[in-house]
Amino acid sequence: METIEISLPQMLDARERRAHHQLELLHQYQKPLLCFTMNIAGPIKNSNLILRGFLTGVEDMKLQLKKNHAKILFEEILQDPTGNEGYFVIDFDAFALKSLTCELEDFDELGRLYDMDVLLPPESNHPFGRKIDRQEIGLSGRHCLICKRPAKECSSRRKHSIEELQTYTTDILSRILREREAKRIANFALRSLLYEVSVSPKPGLVDRFDCGSHKDMDFFTFLNSSSVLWPYFYQCVCLGQTHPKSHPLNELLPKLRIHGKQAENEMLLATDGINTHKGAIFTLGILCAAIGTQFPVDTSDVDTILESCAQITKNLIKDDYRDLTMQKATTVGQRLYLEYGITGVRGEIANGLPVVKTFGLPTLKKALDDGDGFDLAGAKTLLSILTHMVDTNMIARSDVKTAKEYQNDIRLQHKINIDLLHQLNQEFIEKNLSPGGSADLLAVCFLLYFLMH
Repeated sequence: METIEISLPQMLDARERRAHHQLELLHQYQKPLLCFTMNIAGPIKNSNLILRGFLTGVEDMKLQLKKNHAKILFEEILQDPTGNEGYFVIDFDAFALKSLTCELEDFDELGRLYDMDVLLPPESNHPFGRKIDRQEIGLSGRHCLICKRPAKECSSRRKHSIEELQTYTTDILSRILREREAKRIANFALRSLLYEVSVSPKPGLVDRFDCGSHKDMDFFTFLNSSSVLWPYFYQCVCLGQTHPKSHPLNELLPKLRIHGKQAENEMLLATDGINTHKGAIFTLGILCAAIGTQFPVDTSDVDTILESCAQITKNLIKDDYRDLTMQKATTVGQRLYLEYGITGVRGEIANGLPVVKTFGLPTLKKALDDGDGFDLAGAKTLLSILTHMVDTNMIARSDVKTAKEYQNDIRLQHKINIDLLHQLNQEFIEKNLSPGGSADLLAVCFLLYFLMH
């Protein structure tokens, strides 16, 4: 959005137009009108940051109305250089509505930038309608953004410069919106873990029905583990948000790994030493950081987010396997890399998660669009991922030949349904197979889906 300095005559014209529009709506509906604008000092009344703050306010306000069963009869949003404007005709008691808007205005620093007026329809003694004051519902006037004294007092005395108010406003918008977005992404990441383990049935994996091929963990073990990982996801998003734009993204990886090791310790404490989410901590942590680097995130631009994952991990395989020999290899993944060149999830994420982009996420979206519930849609997505990547967990529990045979067999299935999933689950349990790497990428697909929707 282009930022434009607005003159005083333009602002006066905008106020007159707003008052005229308010009166039209009051006459037409004869119901309380909520008019929402932002308190923005200075000649620049709109920008991408200001608009984002305004739309956050609209979201907050609608949630407040929904919680209180207040019905919106008319809604209009205007995004002009003179400022953003929201008009909402509400079928609700006007004074109760004013109380709800004041709660939002007083809730946090961002709310102090909200200007939510509630207007009553015209009456004989108020032919142009009237605005309900805060004092009418027992509240004091609003306070100054900077010094917390009565706003009218500071305004009339011009106690603070325009530059000071602008700096403070920008700080509030940037800080609070970053914090809110980080919490939202962390919520999505945690939800994706819960959805992944809840999808049932999943061949060889822990789900709501059984423990799959795992004798040392169950559904509740995964809940215990998931419950301690939200702070880690939040930290990862914040690291991405605050990473300097001029610095290469791969500088993030060492910081993420420090937080990842701490998250693994929290997981092990919650599960009595059982590894439930080590792979997911790695993949989702990097994805959260990648999303954070895009602040304010364009939720439809999955390609850029996945490319950021690749940039964060671009030296991962080279650095991790630089001096690796068979004598030094301690994990199945390391031995598979040396023997077959299989890079597993490391290779996937370093290449921008192509199996997620090309197969997993499209499968999940199509299945849900077709009306499948999250159980069947999630299982279809899991199998789509499994058939298009080398899952080192499958090989670790069998061999390369067996893993490829199952890839081919599943790929030949024309229809994935519950009966087939139960059949595969029994076979996987009998052969001690578990597609854990694919399950981690199913969680990635869920996170991206939640972000887009």
